[in-house]
Amino acid sequence: MSKSNNIEEGGRRSFLQALKNMPEQRLLLILSLVVGLVSGMAAVILKKLVDWIQIGLSSVFGGQYNAVLYIVLPGVGMILAMLFCRYVIKDKIGHGVTKVLQAVSQNESRIRPHNMWSSVAASSVTIGFGGSVGAEAPIVYTGAAIGSNFARYMGMSYRSMTILLGCGAAGAVAGIFKAPLAGVLFVLEILLFNISMTSMMPLLISTVSATVVSYIFLGQSTPFQCTLTPFDLKNIPFYLILGLFCGGCSVYFIRTTLWLEDKIGKMKNSYLKWMLCAIGLGILIFLFPPLYGEGYSSLGVLLNGQEFSLEGQTPLAFLTDSRWSVPVFFLLILLLKVFSMTLTNAGGGVGGTFGPTLFIGAIAGFFVARTFNLILSGTSLSVPEQNFVLVGMAGLMAGVMQAPMTAIFLIAEISGGYDLFLPLILTATISFGTTRIGEKYSIYTKRIAQRGELLTHDSDQAVLTLMKVGDVIERDFSTITIDATFEELVQLVAESQRNIFPVLDSKHRFQGYVALSDIRKYMFRTDLYTTKHVYNFMRSASEYVYEDEKMDSVMKKFEVTDAWNLPVVKQDRTYVGFVSKSKIFSVYRDELKMVSQD
Repeated sequence: MSKSNNIEEGGRRSFLQALKNMPEQRLLLILSLVVGLVSGMAAVILKKLVDWIQIGLSSVFGGQYNAVLYIVLPGVGMILAMLFCRYVIKDKIGHGVTKVLQAVSQNESRIRPHNMWSSVAASSVTIGFGGSVGAEAPIVYTGAAIGSNFARYMGMSYRSMTILLGCGAAGAVAGIFKAPLAGVLFVLEILLFNISMTSMMPLLISTVSATVVSYIFLGQSTPFQCTLTPFDLKNIPFYLILGLFCGGCSVYFIRTTLWLEDKIGKMKNSYLKWMLCAIGLGILIFLFPPLYGEGYSSLGVLLNGQEFSLEGQTPLAFLTDSRWSVPVFFLLILLLKVFSMTLTNAGGGVGGTFGPTLFIGAIAGFFVARTFNLILSGTSLSVPEQNFVLVGMAGLMAGVMQAPMTAIFLIAEISGGYDLFLPLILTATISFGTTRIGEKYSIYTKRIAQRGELLTHDSDQAVLTLMKVGDVIERDFSTITIDATFEELVQLVAESQRNIFPVLDSKHRFQGYVALSDIRKYMFRTDLYTTKHVYNFMRSASEYVYEDEKMDSVMKKFEVTDAWNLPVVKQDRTYVGFVSKSKIFSVYRDELKMVSQD
């Protein structure tokens, strides 16, 4: 290595060391800017890759409506993504937002380094070839991984790492939608719950910097160009109905997606699964071309109030004989988008539910508005369909993601539709409330909530979720066999610092315990040393704790038994140690400091 290279390397190391020695709060602000810039660039790269692949395929296969393009290519993209995940990165990277939530609650906010680029690569191929999923969840996973790994490289604490993870996710949302406020709200409502006002600063820095990057490379136009009409108070009842409809669609979306994933997930042969999913997806896209890719291109006509014709768009064009043909066609798309999305992901593709949620919401808004206009034709009443398309996007997002504030401000930012704040708030709130009646959790949180791994706005519950039984096990107890003599027990007591003595059998399985208080009055009775055995003084445990058990379950056992100590065992009752309330309280305080407000 040359002298100049040595000097350059030394300078770089000195700079990094200076950063690491900096106060963590100051370093957090600097890194939030860097993470925002990198996350914004990742969003730009993903959008560019998807566009380049789609343009390249269109130039090879010809026009927009091509049977080969629709039937074959989505399956090709799926298997390319599947092979990439299986043989290159050797990891599962689907369900990006859920994976981020799991990283925060179960893995100390650590995400593998390859996730800084692998989701971009796999999802760009999936979507570029026509997979019916969104790019938003993969880019959120990418941004979160960027924040997590930058923080880990700099040796930051769990709390700062979690905030930087949120900065990356917020920057990714802001970058792909050019919506800085929505990026912050997305993190607050969906990913991180215990964020103080001081911690808001890094999130804002990250989203603003990511948005600037997006504007520089993608232009200053909004992601969805709309032609909106002024809000009219007389349409409030129609927006109320739209909110109820979006709530029902949200419940359908969540339950159908998870049910279908479970059904397909039971298939063990990955290649057979891919083939069946590819065939099913190809048929759906062939019959309903708007299901191809993200589907955003199909929304342009609806958002600008232009008339949609089925002629030349689908083999189902023969339905055009009825004036109801277009709303029925889009109703079928609304119902089938869930299937096309799930088939894409289950068949090996990598994509998210964020984009499909916006797409279905737009279709829901159009269907409701067109239905009203057909019913009210011949009267003086009518509703602006393009307004309902936009508001429907917020309605479904509020229900499926259970994030009404994010939905309201995201749709306003990505469309410039600030004049529709009142209907956006009204529809999103009604949809959110309606969905909550049938579904307590969002599409992202339902599965991990069922496993007890979800952090919530409840700080106490959040701390219990972060705690693990392994962190509170005490292993310094002196054990004794069940058939040992009283003399052996007394000798063990003399050598031990503890007042509980686990009793095990010959296979190291827990049988009970002896408490010092129970044998103290007999310890100087030498006549009992050989005539009495451990089993004569042994107590049975009132409850067992398993080494992989959730902490909230452990706390319930302490409450029910009123015990101070409980034994920890494996599933076959092999002894591991004890947990005590004092140890739990000590670890609880440490965990609470990590998630506490500034």
